[in-house]
Amino acid sequence: MASLFDDLDLGPLTLPHRVAMAPLTRNRAAEGNAPAEMNATYYRQRADAAFIVSEATQVAPKGQGYPRTPGIYSDAQVDGWKRVTDAVHEAGGRIFLQLWHVGRISHSLYHDGEKPVAPSPIPAEGQVITPDLDMVSFETPRPLETEEVPEIVEQYRRGAENAQRAGFDGVEIHGANGYLIDQFLRSGTNNRTDRYGGSLDDRLRFLREVMTAVTDVWTSDRVGVRLSPLAPIHGIYDDTPEATFRGAAATADEFDLAYVHLVEPDAPKPPVAGDGEAADVFGGVREAFDGALVANGNYDTNSAADAIERGYAQLVAFGRAFLANPDLPQRLQEGLPINVPDEETFYNGDERGYTDYPTWEELQNGETIDTLESLAELAPRG
Repeated sequence: MASLFDDLDLGPLTLPHRVAMAPLTRNRAAEGNAPAEMNATYYRQRADAAFIVSEATQVAPKGQGYPRTPGIYSDAQVDGWKRVTDAVHEAGGRIFLQLWHVGRISHSLYHDGEKPVAPSPIPAEGQVITPDLDMVSFETPRPLETEEVPEIVEQYRRGAENAQRAGFDGVEIHGANGYLIDQFLRSGTNNRTDRYGGSLDDRLRFLREVMTAVTDVWTSDRVGVRLSPLAPIHGIYDDTPEATFRGAAATADEFDLAYVHLVEPDAPKPPVAGDGEAADVFGGVREAFDGALVANGNYDTNSAADAIERGYAQLVAFGRAFLANPDLPQRLQEGLPINVPDEETFYNGDERGYTDYPTWEELQNGETIDTLESLAELAPRG
């Protein structure tokens, strides 16, 4: 049986263990939505991860839906990310860029008055945060014309090319959490009647075209995809999630991608150990994809180890726990207490709650933090 702390070959990369860092939006990009020195410090501190998946990074200006999120479409952004990848590599780490387009999860205030785009004119539920940090209701998005969709695909291609220029080790296609690819996949957000809607095969077409574009740039063993089959984020849903996400996983398998990164419900852990819809949906994904599975969602040390030992997952990605613990792999392996994240500093801040979380070694040398808990008590979310 494999262990959480065994090494793993992921495509051409040899990972020292199975504790990955999940993508975490932190809203701390500098002017022009470009990473800066503070961001390089943050990622360098966490370079002991098996590999890092960067925060979601928009492939075009229309892909933005939150303040101060980084892009990968300008030279300044490429230069900023090169600073990050150099820092991670100098610290001995590995980092993938997550390619992102938010689709309808945006507002015209981000786009000079133009409405956000989506597969269909179906608004998301809830509210969006504006560039001025106000909260307003989501707008009804403008449906993309059939002839516009290939240009969005090209934006993913250019993002993949720019990720190579920036020195990343690979890329992850963000197909989860109610964003543009997820909107095309699901029957609840896609009622198109052209070649990008209707049947499951047609709803998969946009994902397939994005995978084609990205793997034209990167070898497939340096590409992953993130999926969230049962996440009801912003009211998104699908009538047949088992068939839809089995199809998405099978598409990833056709392209021989390095991994599928699964956002899972809180319980049971791992999902295939339980009964009901979660077991059916996630079991179907596992059956359809022969590559590595990265599990993500409220894992603690014991459930992560169990998922690896059962062979359900090859890696487990941690989010909030990595946010607050730069040295998380060491703490998990040695059973050390962990820093509790300060939720008030998750978004739209500066160094506080970003680069000032102490390592265990620093704590022993006199650094202080308000609260320490066990990982099981925290149950971090990625």
